[in-house]
Parts: sequence; structure tokens; C-alpha cells
Amino acid sequence: MIDLYQTIRTSSEGIYKEKGSKFIAIAFPVFSEEIFKERLVKVKKEHPNARHYCYAFRLGTRIKNYRFNDDGEPSNTAGKPIFGQIESFDLTNVAIIVIRYFGGTKLGVSGLISAYKEAAKSALNNAYIIKKTVDNIYEIQFGYEIMSDVMNFIKQQELLIIKQTLEDTGVIQFQIRQTEAEKIVEQFKKIENLKIKFLKTV
Repeated sequence: MIDLYQTIRTSSEGIYKEKGSKFIAIAFPVFSEEIFKERLVKVKKEHPNARHYCYAFRLGTRIKNYRFNDDGEPSNTAGKPIFGQIESFDLTNVAIIVIRYFGGTKLGVSGLISAYKEAAKSALNNAYIIKKTVDNIYEIQFGYEIMSDVMNFIKQQELLIIKQTLEDTGVIQFQIRQTEAEKIVEQFKKIENLKIKFLKTV
């Protein structure tokens, strides 16, 4: 299906050791660059004595946003091989940070590439890979007089509500699989005095 993608369910770790250096890879699901940056700050605080914090991530399902960073290692010896494993496992909405504790012996370009690749690969091998649907999030607004009609329709369609405020004016945000969105939106529009707007794709 074109509206399916692969990611990982929860964080996982992998470890690779070479000539005294220790590489700890942390893979985790992520949906924005801001959240990734927060996690990177946290990792640095948890490993204050590490020499390098190299990483790669890929976000999005249609237009993929990606970054990789060598954090002081020779160019393309760390971030790129980490990113290569994300590609190899065909994943998105995923980030990997590899923390390096230097062991006193330089590994050389090929040694570094191999080490970062193997650490990232180990983390993904330990991850629980899942398939997820590409979903759209919409917001509807409606008056109290049609609240029962709206709630009955939501229940019938088994829509996933992610946020709601039910007062004099109801506001509900719901998530729906992208391939089913057009049909559901058209049905919502048949309810008089209801406003609906698209928010984002996740």
C-alpha cells in the first residue's frame, strides 16, 4: 500500500567495540527535528564524557527530510554510514545517535565507517520494526445543537479522537488513514453548520 511506511516502535540500543573505543547506538522513533534536538541534548547530558555524538535521522513519508552529522569525526565516516543503515532497513521517522568513547587508538577512515555502521545496524537489529499508516489530522467545529449527530457519526466511523473540547461550541481533532480521508470529509460536510479543516499529515 502506498500509505504504509516502516518505523520502529520504541527506542533500542546497540553496542560495538573496536580497539578500545566503545560505540553506543541509540535508535528511536521521532516525528520532528525539534524533538530530535531535545533527545540529542538529553543524550549528551547522560554521556558527558563521550568524545563524539554522531547521528542521522529521516523524517516524513512522501517528502523525506533527512540529516546526518559527523560531530568532529573525519568527513562522511560517521553520519553517512549511520544514515545508510536507516536506508538499508527502509525506515522513516527514525533517528540514530551513536556515542563514541575514545579508546586511545585511531581507527582510520575505513575503521570508523565500519564501526559507526555496525553500531547503528546493531541498534536497528534490536529494534521492533512496525508498519504504520500515513494518516491525516483534521479539526471540526460545531454548535451544541448538532453535537449528538457529530458524536454518533464519529462513533460509527470509529475515528481516532486525539483532542476534544465539548462546551457550547465543540472542537474535535481526529486522525484518519489518508486513503479513507476524502470519503469521511465529504460525509462530514453533509452535516449542516459544521466546519472542518485539514491540519497535517503524520
